[in-house]
Amino acid sequence: MAKYKTPAWQRAEGKNKKSGGLNPKGIASYRRENPGSKLAMAVTEKDPGPKRSARRKSYCARSAGQMKMFPEAAANPKSRLRLARKKWRC
Repeated sequence: MAKYKTPAWQRAEGKNKKSGGLNPKGIASYRRENPGSKLAMAVTEKDPGPKRSARRKSYCARSAGQMKMFPEAAANPKSRLRLARKKWRC
C-alpha cells in the first residue's frame, strides 16, 4: 500500500519550490496518473528549436492570462506563477 494517497505532482516533493513548476519526479508521477500524457519539462534554453520555441510562446501567452486572473499572484514575486514564468523566460 502506498504511503501517500495523492501523487507526487500534487505534493511539495514533486514541485520546484525555488523555480516553480514540476520537477522530474513530479512529471513522472503525472505521467503515471495520466497515461498518454505528453507533459514535458519547461523550455529553459535561450535559443530553442522551432517546436520548443512555439511551445514556450504558447505557455507564456497562457500564463499571461493567469496573471490577469490572479492579480495577487502576479504581485507576489515568490508565487508559483511568477516563478514558473521566470523559469520559462516569459
